[in-house]
Amino acid sequence: QVRLVESGGGFVQAGGSLRLSCEASGTILSINVMGWYRQAPGKQRELVAAISSGGSTNYADSVKGRFTISRDNDKGTVYLQTNSLKPEDTAVYYCNADSIVVRGAFGARRTLYDVWGQGTQVTVSS
Repeated sequence: QVRLVESGGGFVQAGGSLRLSCEASGTILSINVMGWYRQAPGKQRELVAAISSGGSTNYADSVKGRFTISRDNDKGTVYLQTNSLKPEDTAVYYCNADSIVVRGAFGARRTLYDVWGQGTQVTVSS
């Protein structure tokens, strides 16, 4: 069983910072692209930032210069440092892995696709 578990969300005033973490658990051999998405009430889920296993990054225009994504491949963890937060950053933040290679029964490898965490709430007050 593979799980992505987010932490680090909370309530912060505008201009503040939060560091979100997402840890993958299970018999994981490798994870391809990991990303952070967010969904505000009444809006569609949107990509915030993504990072490849090699460290290449991609950011939404709305967070460039304020958010930084990083990962620790040995720990199967991805981080999102959020600075200069704005009320419009308020949303549930979800961790995603586009593909995860795991070791299954009898040592066989299998790939899981589009794995999501349960989400963590970020609320920014004005």
